[in-house]
Amino acid sequence: MTLGDVTTAAKPAANDGGLFLGLISGTSVDGIDAALVSFEPELKLLAGRTLPMPEALAQDVLRVSQTDINIALDDLGRLDTRLGAAFAAAANALIEATGVDRRRVIAIGSHGQTLRHRPSGEAPFTLQLGDASIIAEQTGITTVADFRRRDVAAGGHGAPLVPAFHAAVFRDENESRAILNIGGIANLTLLPTSGPVRGFDTGPGNGLMDAWCLRHRGERFDRGGAFAASGRVDLSLLTRLLAEPWFALPPPKSTGRDQFHLDWLESALSGSTLAPVDVQATLCELTVRTIVEALRSTQPATERLLVCGGGVHNATLLKNLGETLPGIRVQSTAALGVDPDLVEAMAFAWLARETLAGRPGNLPEVTGARGLRVLGAVHSV
Repeated sequence: MTLGDVTTAAKPAANDGGLFLGLISGTSVDGIDAALVSFEPELKLLAGRTLPMPEALAQDVLRVSQTDINIALDDLGRLDTRLGAAFAAAANALIEATGVDRRRVIAIGSHGQTLRHRPSGEAPFTLQLGDASIIAEQTGITTVADFRRRDVAAGGHGAPLVPAFHAAVFRDENESRAILNIGGIANLTLLPTSGPVRGFDTGPGNGLMDAWCLRHRGERFDRGGAFAASGRVDLSLLTRLLAEPWFALPPPKSTGRDQFHLDWLESALSGSTLAPVDVQATLCELTVRTIVEALRSTQPATERLLVCGGGVHNATLLKNLGETLPGIRVQSTAALGVDPDLVEAMAFAWLARETLAGRPGNLPEVTGARGLRVLGAVHSV
């Protein structure tokens, strides 16, 4: 049922155990997802919502994250503070809308907003902003944040981190499954009936399509995939885009909007007179093609592909995926009772719980880290 613009799976009962709240703003920068979760006696989404990212803040994030610009330290510090306040506002809005006593929320797990992700090279790093001290101060709730850097310090990519949660929620010993999250970047979690869980980024998800749509339609995203559906795929452009060396890298691998952005696209478009609508269709096909090729090469026995993230609402994208993967059931995670818009926010609630329990949150076979690590920094109240 719904409570205003709050999606609720169940009203918290008086005898429920402690609750956890997850927060994430992905590479699409369209909003902050918040999920209130109970784990006792089993995982249950109690409430969730997406709070729109303030427009000026979203534009500043996109400006910094998509291009190699210089940013003053003062501006970076202020951006960290503004993002922290926005995350705190999202948590407070969800708690207030549900009427839950905030003293029952044991911790907030905040992913933060990724600005840079450079897990390779001489000095690998990953940078997520959204000051967790501000979140803890403005909510009055212990906040766990900065999940990725410990994995990077251990030689991993720090991403993706959600496969451990996917395995806990979606794995089935009778069916080979894959979980596809389509945010700004797309990533796969492979859940075979037996054997290790694997996961990795496949490349652009919605990010390039969103940016192109904003430039040429003045809209933040391609609603329903209608813009892409009205164009034609240009095979020449698609071939140039697919020639990007990153696509040929074996897992573990991860990427971000700082790699796949409009400047990257423009380099492939140089001298082209393609209509914007055909570029959009080609970008949609790029997302489909890279996902399909990654899945076929790593888990060809997949029986069901469960999709979550904002891309689940792009009907054109999902239709093309289904047509390109005959024999594989392509469904939203809603088919298994899990809101596709809130899977990642739920995952960071789960990761906060693992951190406070002293349990590792990474999967070395996914990230490439030297071993299991307890993730995140705890900001107590």
